[in-house]
Order: sequence, then structure tokens, then C-alpha cells
Amino acid sequence: MASLTFDFSGKAVFVAGGTSGINLGVAKRFAEAGAKLAVMSRSQEKVDAAVAELSGLGAEAVGYAADVRHFGAVSSAFNSAKEAFGAIDVVVSGAAGNFPAFAKGISSNGFRSVLEIDTLGTFHVMRAAFDVITKPGGALINISAPQAVQPMQMQAHVCAAKAGVDKITEVLALEWGPYGVRVNSISPGPIRNTEGMDRLAPTDDLKDLIRRTVPLERFGDAEEIGNAALFLASPAAAYITGVVLPVDGGWSLSGAGVATEKMISAFRGD
Repeated sequence: MASLTFDFSGKAVFVAGGTSGINLGVAKRFAEAGAKLAVMSRSQEKVDAAVAELSGLGAEAVGYAADVRHFGAVSSAFNSAKEAFGAIDVVVSGAAGNFPAFAKGISSNGFRSVLEIDTLGTFHVMRAAFDVITKPGGALINISAPQAVQPMQMQAHVCAAKAGVDKITEVLALEWGPYGVRVNSISPGPIRNTEGMDRLAPTDDLKDLIRRTVPLERFGDAEEIGNAALFLASPAAAYITGVVLPVDGGWSLSGAGVATEKMISAFRGD
């Protein structure tokens, strides 16, 4: 696979949720580009494993166990990262929750949990990041999802949560542009070997069904989301802010809705 080349030597990058899946893939691309990395997630075990993996790539790496639903813990992690590296140049906010369920089967607690992780968590990360981000020149990147704009059955909670993430991105781009801070989002399509995809398509048949609804007829890789993040964080994107960038092989054009209908039939056993 062709790989973009960007130089982030000496830059400090903080990835919330950066200990697994897409977000770890993003962190690894920044590490390969020479950045210093701070990662954060709820699990200390995953934090330690991610720090070891990033260090193995030659990066100076630190990690913090914190829940994005609790602002104090998030703010403390950012302050610790600033003590370790100085001002933070790039922040990627990717913590997320998801499970397939029809609206009538989602409890209030289940719905609230996804909103708190995705929407409230995104605000907490962005708000804490503002206090430590490089000004001017800082870049903030949220990880969104096609559900923000594409209604999907069994995803009412995620559609609501990710729509909120996109609006947070747009409003912060307006408010923080005068400080020289850019705010953008990436909306990944179906990405192989991720917990989210395994939950939405737990069988090989369902995965193949989704693959066939992607115009490029393949799943993406976390590396490709990382490449998009490198671009958005780089000087090459210095005049780009407030953008939600689909990196989905064209899936959001129509395939997401088609896939959802077929997934529903599979879950119902039709």
C-alpha cells in the first residue's frame, strides 16, 4: 500500500482512545512520522501495551488511564502530557461506544452511555486540549462516523452521538480559528480488524456483505485513517478547518444504508 510521508519530528501528539483499533493505528502512523506520543484510555493494561508498541516503533511515548466521561481525569492526563512534552501540537479524539440494537430495545442507560462516551467525551477532550494545545498552529481531530449523516436502523444512539461530534467540530472551528487552532473530523468507513466492525458485523458473511456495499469493494485499514490524520495535522492542510472528511471508500454515498438493511435481515434471521 502506498504511504504518505510527513515529518512530525519534535511534535507532540495526544490520542484519546489511542490504545486499540483505529485510534492505535492513528497513533502508530504519527509515531512512524517521528512524533512524541501520549495515549489515553480507560484500561491501564491497554495503555501499557500501547506505550510499549509505540516505543517499539522508536517513539517517545507516555500513557494515561482515564475515562473521557470524567473531565477532571481527562484534564489531568493532558496536563501530565504537557509536563512530559511541553505544549501539545496535535490531538486526536477517538473514544467511542457502539452496539447494534433497535431503538425499542435500548435502555435509557445504554443510550446515555454512548452519548457520554462519544459526544460528552469529545467535548471533554477538546476542552481539555485547548488549555495545552500549541497556539497558533495546533490541530485537533475528532473521529466521527457515517452515522452522523446517514440514518441507520439499530444505530439511533450512535447517529445521535456522532451528529453531536460533527457539530462540536464545526462550532470549535469557528470559535478557535482566531487562536490559530484548526479543528476537523475524520469519518471512517468499514475498517478491518476493529472492535466496532466486529460488533456490527460479527460473522464473515456479514463482513462480506458490507464489503460488497463499499464502492471500492474493500475494507479500509487503520493505517489509512492515520494517513488522513497526518494530512489534516500537517502544514499541507493549514487552510482546512471545520471539515468532516469521509475516509470510507465511498461507503457513505449510498452503501451504508444498503448494508444496514441487509444487516437487519441477518439479525432478524429473514
